[in-house]
Parts: sequence; structure tokens; C-alpha cells
Amino acid sequence: MRHRRLSKLPALLVAVGGVLFLSRCDGWSPVEVNVETVGRGRVERTIINSKAGTVRARRRANLSPELGGRVAFIGFREGERVARGDVLLRIEDQDLRARVKLSEREHEAAMATETQACLSAELADRDLQRNRELSRDNIVSEEALDQLESRRDAERAACEAARASTRRSSAAVELARVQLAKTILRAPFDGVVAEVGSELGEWVTPSPALMAVPGILDLIDPSSIYVSAPVDEVDSASIHAGLPARITLDPYPGQALEGEVVRVAPYVLDVQEQNRTVEIECDFVQQENSVRLLPGTSADVEIILEAHDDVLRVPAHALLEGDRVLVLREDHLEERQLEIGLKNWDYAEIVEGLSEGERVVVSLDRVEVRAGARAVAKP
Repeated sequence: MRHRRLSKLPALLVAVGGVLFLSRCDGWSPVEVNVETVGRGRVERTIINSKAGTVRARRRANLSPELGGRVAFIGFREGERVARGDVLLRIEDQDLRARVKLSEREHEAAMATETQACLSAELADRDLQRNRELSRDNIVSEEALDQLESRRDAERAACEAARASTRRSSAAVELARVQLAKTILRAPFDGVVAEVGSELGEWVTPSPALMAVPGILDLIDPSSIYVSAPVDEVDSASIHAGLPARITLDPYPGQALEGEVVRVAPYVLDVQEQNRTVEIECDFVQQENSVRLLPGTSADVEIILEAHDDVLRVPAHALLEGDRVLVLREDHLEERQLEIGLKNWDYAEIVEGLSEGERVVVSLDRVEVRAGARAVAKP
């Protein structure tokens, strides 16, 4: 009798295990799920750049003096602010200063020559006038008058030649001064010195025209900082100047700076082995935020196409295919069909299908989380 009872024990255990298994599969044991409460807030429709953008400066100049020579003075160092017109660098200029003085002395000599020549012309004219009066009394012959007229004309011509020489010497002085001014490198705008590529005593040469040669000094206007970023060509029709944007930068994680689209390129970049993109430019709404940014820093731009405030919303990852969600009602899960408005990576706007305060399931990665199952919210 005892042996018969023991032989029935395995069958009994199997039956109990099966019942427990079936009870769990049939929803008799509640499934723990993560839920989010349907609330109100802001939902946006946005576009993000297709690859990293770049912080740039609209006013950035690589500067070099217009004349070659040895560096005699450096006015500012890296990181220092300058005002327009400040002397940034000066090269040795003794020879050019001497040339200016020589030109000025030559000009003074030319002016003296002009004065002498013009006085002689006036004297010759007065002599001619006096002798004409005497000729009326037949005291001076016609031949003498002709000689005096010729002398008067020659003296006038000498006076005009002297004046032309004076004008020429004045131009020479101006040229010498212009050449001297080219030894001084001045700031073309207010800005910050980013780099100085020379030291006192070094020989520098001007950058040749039409050649990409690094300058001696790099000057940046921090008030002209902006972000240039590429967006996919399929989104280009939705973007226009004036749209708000959020700008995030790698050196400042967790911070989003307000921006505004100011330019959309009128062409599509077609680069081999790369998606076709359209370049956009965004300014910072608060320029004081851009002053501390370094040109060349990578940046991401999120363009806000449309936004609805104070609307019902659920996390975007709570949506099932076909705009459905699972709602936890008391102790079981209920499937709900939704009408969706705006949607982004974070939230979806609920137009119809849910009420404020209802709880939707956000842990959808398990088979047992399905409509009709018994469930309980995780604490």
C-alpha cells in the first residue's frame, strides 16, 4: 500500500507544476510592469542635423603685415581683447622713417623753388607792364617789348613747372608715409586674439595674394559666433530662417542653448559616398553664451518646426505599432487605440484615446506584457 502511494507521487508533482505553469501563463499571477502617468506638457516636432555641426565665426581674420621685415613690437597676446584700430604688431621701420624725412625735405626744397620761380614770373610781368606804358611815348622800342614778353612767358612756364614739381614731391611724401604705415598691423575689428605666430626679432613676410598661407596673427570676433550644421535633403523643404532651435555642444553636456535659424543654403551638397545634405546656419539668441565658445567646436542642432504646449502626452517609447498603448486598469492590461498629434523622440501628443491620470505601460520588452494580462505597477 505504501509502495502504491509513493508511485503516484511523481505524477502528482507534475500535475501541480503544470497547474502553476498554466496559472502564470493564463494571467492568474500578475506581471510587474513599469508605467508612466498620462500628463500634460509640451510636445514638439523637430529636425536634427544629419551629422555633427561646427561652431564658426563670421568675422575671423588671419592677419599679416603688408611689408616684410623684422618684428619690433607685439601689442597683444593670445586671449587678449582688442579694439578696432589697436596696433597688433609692428616691424622695423627706421629706413622707411628716414625715407619719409627725406621726402619731406625734398618737398620743402620744391616749395622754395616754386616760390622763387613764381616771384620771378611776377617780376617779369610787372616789367612788361611798365615798358608797355613807356612805349606809348616811344621811349621803348617794339623789339624790347617782344623780348620782355618772351621773358615773361618763360618765367610763367618756370613757375608752373615748379608748382608741378611741388605737387610731385607732395605725392612722394604721401607715398613714403603710406609705406611706413604698412609696417604697422592694426586690428580691423573688435575681437579676441586667438593666436600669434611670431616673436620679437623674427623675420616675417606678407602673405602672397591668392595663396592660402597662414597669417601671423589670428583674430576672432566673439560676437559673430554661429553654428553651421548639415541636415538631410529630405528635411530641407520644412526649414526656413526664423525657426527656433536648440544647440548642444560636447564641452557643455546637459546644457541646451537657444538658437535661431538665420540661413538655409540655396543648394544641396552632393559629395561622393555621403548623404546629400543642406547646410544651415544658427545664431545664438543670447550672444553672451557664444562668447565663451571656441570656433571649431562640434555642435548639434535641433530645429523646432512646430510645438504644442499644455497638451496630453505619453512617452514615445510607450507606443506600440499602429499608435497603440497598453493601459493598466486596476489589475489588468487594456489595449487602447490612439489618435496621435505631434511626435518626437521623447513624447507623443494624445489627441484622442487617453485621459489625464491614466497609466500607460513603458516596459514592453517581455512576451507576457500583453492585452488582457493581469498586471501590477512596479513600485
